[in-house]
Amino acid sequence: MFVRVETRRRRHLPWATLAIVSACLLLFLFEGRSGGSERNGLLAELGTIPTRLVTAWHSGGIGWLREVQRLFTGLFLHADWPHLIGNLVFVLIFGFASERLLGSLRFLALFLLCGALANLAGAVVYAEVSGPIIGSSGAVSAIVGAYITLFPQARLGLVIPLGFYFEFVRMPASILIGLWILTQFLFVIVGPESSALAWPIHVAGFILGMLFAFLSRPAIARRLRND
Repeated sequence: MFVRVETRRRRHLPWATLAIVSACLLLFLFEGRSGGSERNGLLAELGTIPTRLVTAWHSGGIGWLREVQRLFTGLFLHADWPHLIGNLVFVLIFGFASERLLGSLRFLALFLLCGALANLAGAVVYAEVSGPIIGSSGAVSAIVGAYITLFPQARLGLVIPLGFYFEFVRMPASILIGLWILTQFLFVIVGPESSALAWPIHVAGFILGMLFAFLSRPAIARRLRND
């Protein structure tokens, strides 16, 4: 399935979206080369462990800064191939159009800042969990929230393979967002046990993305005037 988003604006290389996808892929391949215990150690080192974060918060000092860093690094780690692909597909679908309107640096800030805050929300809700929070689900939720705020009436053109033929159809972006919600729900059911705890991260990311896009409207207007 290929996705095309129509736009009247001059096209720019969406380097931030491509960099995010590349970083997630490369880190996942690196994870795959590690053994079981080594891989678990890597996820624990770079992911957010709620109990560790709470301890660092109460202790203060440099340990808290390390936990803040893990809120960001955990965004680029994934538990398995379905977890990775399920996130990256929607980064590609909604990321290109959002990046063109927001600008690459602001889009990267959307992914990193809202994703890290969404992971923090998950750590606060599940403060007694000792497993690592990993994955870009919160950041993807932020991208989806930003997209629906920036393009409330958008329609996406989809090329759907039907045997030896391809059918081009148009559908509201809200349908694909509904598909994203369904994908997240199914992953909670059939994915790793830790994914069942991810709903606060998804909700926080979606709301943060909408807020980020709303606050970015003045900057977007300036970009449109200067482009």
